[in-house]
Amino acid sequence: MLTNVEALVQATDGRYASDQELMFFQTYLSTVGTRLRAYQKIQAAEPQIVAQVMTRLKVQRPGLFQVGEQDLAAKWQRDTVRVLRYSAIALLLDDPERFKETLLSWFQTIMRAFGAQESCDLTYTAMQAVMPQFLNAEELTLFVPILELSRVTLGR
Repeated sequence: MLTNVEALVQATDGRYASDQELMFFQTYLSTVGTRLRAYQKIQAAEPQIVAQVMTRLKVQRPGLFQVGEQDLAAKWQRDTVRVLRYSAIALLLDDPERFKETLLSWFQTIMRAFGAQESCDLTYTAMQAVMPQFLNAEELTLFVPILELSRVTLGR
């Protein structure tokens, strides 16, 4: 949404916007209630979402959070909560482009430096699998593409 508003401001400098240029507002307004409900559900269920993803990963890859003697579960949890929160904001504002440009691009560099792409791929695949417990079909339609963007960006 914010990215679209910025583009509109730049494109219409000194003139009125056309009906077509304003269509993204209509689209956003038609989904804002769903976005708000989904955002609130994610906010309320954040601990359960992260715990369920962690449980799935521990079953799928028992040593995933272990590097030598070091247990990285707490770091994984902090990182996962951060991405989930920013994902929820991207959902609420309908702005996956800004999400990718700000958080994901920066975070991708860090994950690559630590060789954590596989962990990210598994994390956001598992998160997509647990989200139907917390969101309805309409909300999932809006949120899953953001989780997939996280998986693809961070998992490669």
